[in-house]
Amino acid sequence: MLQNAVVIGSGVMGRGIAYVCAVGGFEVQLVDVNEDQLENAKKEIDSIFSKAVSRGKLSQENASAAQERLSYTVHLTAAASGADIVIEAVPENIEIKRAVFEELDHSAPDHCVLATNTSTMSPTEIGSFTKRPHKVIAMHFFNPVHSMPLVEIVRGHETDYETVELAKEAAVKMGKETVTVNEFPGFVTSRISAMIGNEAFYMLQEGVGTPEDIDKAIKLGLNFPMGPFELGDLVGLDTRLNNLNYLHKTLGEKYRPAPLLVKYVKAGRLGRKSGKGVYDYTTEDNGVKK
Repeated sequence: MLQNAVVIGSGVMGRGIAYVCAVGGFEVQLVDVNEDQLENAKKEIDSIFSKAVSRGKLSQENASAAQERLSYTVHLTAAASGADIVIEAVPENIEIKRAVFEELDHSAPDHCVLATNTSTMSPTEIGSFTKRPHKVIAMHFFNPVHSMPLVEIVRGHETDYETVELAKEAAVKMGKETVTVNEFPGFVTSRISAMIGNEAFYMLQEGVGTPEDIDKAIKLGLNFPMGPFELGDLVGLDTRLNNLNYLHKTLGEKYRPAPLLVKYVKAGRLGRKSGKGVYDYTTEDNGVKK
């Protein structure tokens, strides 16, 4: 039975995953090497709990119980030693992931599911950093985790049936729907999302339309809940560029990043997290930064 969960990385995705784990009934430890980052994560997670209660999505009793199940630590080895499932949510850098999974291979119990929350990277390659690749799987969550209903579960080449079923069980316990796919670069959702977001940047640099009009056309014409620029600013333009670079390398020219996207990232315009991306979040009307 899956009961004890460890989430590694307290950034935007890690803190969201920790929240849904706690709400789902897991005993959760959120791990990060940076104590300040952990403190920021706790403040944001507490805010999500408060909003859920005020909106009637959680009772105060259930919210308080979930908060009691969630703890914060900088000690990965100790946390992993009692885990039934570990979900890694560190940056999309293969060397960082290698270091994490090599440590997990030493410290996590033999039965533990070792999951990576990656949107593009290979669970087969990540599994090769361990002596138990059959226990390694990708669980791709979406931002914001507490409101997005899907977890994309991706088998690596060595992932066994039991691990797939346990990953599904964990996701359902968190209140999520799942799809299970075989590994291929970008899986399903990231390939489509990256292509749409990249094409939007090509259209912007070609002068086809303003960011507002392109976003509006996609939302109202194709019934998307967010426009590609709104979504890019939310997930981070640096994250989008990293994904495109990986897909360009593995899948070819159709994923070559738009030069304008590269320019935005070089300028430090990364989206909401930096205050400016395609849109300027330092102004009251969130107008486009020219």
